[in-house]
Amino acid sequence: MKTLTLLGSTGSIGRQTLDVVRHAPEQLTVHALVASRSVDLMEEQARLFRPAVVVMMDEAAAHELRGRLRDLPIKVDQGMNGIIDSVIAPQVDTVVTALSGRIGLEPTLAAIETGKTIALANKETLVAGGDLVMSSAKKKKCPILPVDSEHSAIFQCLEESMDTVAKIILTASGGPFFGWTKEKLATVTLEKALRHPNWDMGAKITIDSATMMNKGLEVIEAHHLFNMEYDEIEVLIHPQSVIHSMVEYQDGSVLAQLGRPDMRLPIQYALSYPTRWRNPFERLDLRGKTLSFHEPDMEAFPALALAYQVGRRGGTLTAVMNAANEVAVSAFLQKRITYLQILEIVMKVCSEHHVLDSMDLGSILDADTWARRRTEEHIL
Repeated sequence: MKTLTLLGSTGSIGRQTLDVVRHAPEQLTVHALVASRSVDLMEEQARLFRPAVVVMMDEAAAHELRGRLRDLPIKVDQGMNGIIDSVIAPQVDTVVTALSGRIGLEPTLAAIETGKTIALANKETLVAGGDLVMSSAKKKKCPILPVDSEHSAIFQCLEESMDTVAKIILTASGGPFFGWTKEKLATVTLEKALRHPNWDMGAKITIDSATMMNKGLEVIEAHHLFNMEYDEIEVLIHPQSVIHSMVEYQDGSVLAQLGRPDMRLPIQYALSYPTRWRNPFERLDLRGKTLSFHEPDMEAFPALALAYQVGRRGGTLTAVMNAANEVAVSAFLQKRITYLQILEIVMKVCSEHHVLDSMDLGSILDADTWARRRTEEHIL
């Protein structure tokens, strides 16, 4: 039996993680659920899974939830201090980090410091502070198991020493605008950008997929997770989302991991590792399927090229790009800027940043704060 703290329980990954828990009652139990402000859904989850603790980032949401759950022996906590307490609790074995954005960095570091296994679904944690996180995990001998479908696929394909690996190949669906020219992308609306052809995801990651920033973030994440140089990380557009990623070895052999576009599969693998559990989820049927692969168009989708450039430079620039993107995507979701302005603004903010190579938590948080403020200034 593994005991979990789930960060981001009301988001897309969080809800699917709880579905995995529901189908593995003899293997998984929940100590704490953490969310931002979705009181209705958190109450529903708390009553179904009966955690010892629930934490709301928002103070007013926590106050309302306390009243709703007063009939149950569940502690309702709030804020970052409450989140940290939920991840370092001694009964917790594994922390699922599914919060959206840089906010996942501090609780992830706290969990590593206390030796928890990390099931990582929050790529922004490694984008903003990958060197710090990975060095802390190595020092504490703390496993970081990828939940992203692409990184889970690579993890499953790494059957040999990393010395035998030539490169890793991240696949990308291409999002809703695969094949569009930059001129046509000027007509993108919010409603169109939120219609992903294959995956059911939260709004922020869906927009990141539409701009291909999501794949850029995954390139940086892969660099840290697998200690690969950026020249050894390739991206291929694979519209069918059947092959989730591949590893090419020095002898030319390529191993691929295939599956339905169902996030419950990589979630369950991270929670069951090093074993595999049976589940009732729908199986992949390859009959009649055609699989195709294409070069990404980095002119129409410059986010991917930017992520490679920023990743190679490193230092605080990765935290700046991540923060600027979070703010710009939020503005697009609020219809304050256009689709094409997302990357225009992110690139401006990155170009204005004075990069620091010192990667302690303070410098990362300072860079994040500066980038958010500067991005808002450009939006206004």
